[in-house]
Amino acid sequence: MAIPIKRFGEFAVANALGTVVDTAVLWVFSTYVLNGTYFGENILSPTISFEAAVLTNFLCSYRVIWKDRVSARTHRSFWRHYLPYNVSCTGIFFLRLAILVLLKELTGFHVVFCNLMAMCVTGLLNFLMGEKVIFRRKQSS
Repeated sequence: MAIPIKRFGEFAVANALGTVVDTAVLWVFSTYVLNGTYFGENILSPTISFEAAVLTNFLCSYRVIWKDRVSARTHRSFWRHYLPYNVSCTGIFFLRLAILVLLKELTGFHVVFCNLMAMCVTGLLNFLMGEKVIFRRKQSS
């Protein structure tokens, strides 16, 4: 299974915006809004930042990365792609959250740094889900 390098490069660049959104929202929530509780800092803050990043990343995927695989831009098409995208990202998020918590416990680093490290591990899984499942190439008959 070869990874299309050009599309992966586009994915990496476009999703950098999602990473910025994720990191900024996580920093604000874990430092100022939900600071002081384990659940608020380490579970709820990353969940909120994740959902903001998912929407950002999906818009990049839908409009830029896999635009050639979206035949019609309608509300139905948007939701038909967004819902499985969000479910896929959510599943991978649980893996990311586990890695984040494990890294935080092992290293004592700030949750933002642990999140960035965990995102490096799970980013490839997100790309493969987009390439092979959510925006898969339609089989010609």
